[in-house]
Amino acid sequence: MKTFRKMLKIEMKLSIRDMNMVIFAIIMPIIVLAILGIIYGQNLAFEGAQYTFLEQSFGALSTIAICAGGLMGLPILVSDYRERKILKRFQVTPVSPALILFVHLVIYTIYSVVSVILLWILAKLLWGFQMHGSYLVFFAGWFLILLSILSIGMLVGGVAKNSKSASVIASVLYFPMLVFSGATLPYEVMPIPMQKIVDLMPLTQGIKILKAATLGIALENVLIPVIVMLIIAIVCIGCSIRLFRWE
Repeated sequence: MKTFRKMLKIEMKLSIRDMNMVIFAIIMPIIVLAILGIIYGQNLAFEGAQYTFLEQSFGALSTIAICAGGLMGLPILVSDYRERKILKRFQVTPVSPALILFVHLVIYTIYSVVSVILLWILAKLLWGFQMHGSYLVFFAGWFLILLSILSIGMLVGGVAKNSKSASVIASVLYFPMLVFSGATLPYEVMPIPMQKIVDLMPLTQGIKILKAATLGIALENVLIPVIVMLIIAIVCIGCSIRLFRWE
């Protein structure tokens, strides 16, 4: 445990100095929240609705940090550490190379938690955000999305030949999901044909879960998204363990 805490402290400092995750996981969600808040404020999502546009979009905003860490940060970092033989060096030390991977999983989780808490505080203070559903259900769904997206990132980082190929794969996954899954561009404003296409994205299914939890919609209505995210997490974790290359 002492080794874990020391490594977590060191790697967290390096991550903050790099600023990429600070920008994309902390600052970027706040900017998107501010834009939506300024444009829509406390306006209802649609005529006759019982909730505001911001309340409808909060679940999606809370996944931006998860998306940044799981689909960009983790794959590139893992492949880079392998390419630079950092993981191989850890194999000849008392510290397991698996520990450094776990440390970074914890770091990306911390970024995501801080992001969702800051979003909630700002949305509550500035635009009167209300959680119409259960906080427990919301964070259970949020954790499922975190697990699923991080497992995808670990799989990509584990099998990519080098950091360059990992970066390409990560970009192909990250940017379409960030823009079209509903995390930044609201799902409801998309044309119906586009909605059918983006429904194929894992993050879109995850956002549906959080939206239902935020608005107090019965979970029976999002049973399929829950199953999809569980399957993704199980499959990707299993494949990551089986196919992961240390060197």
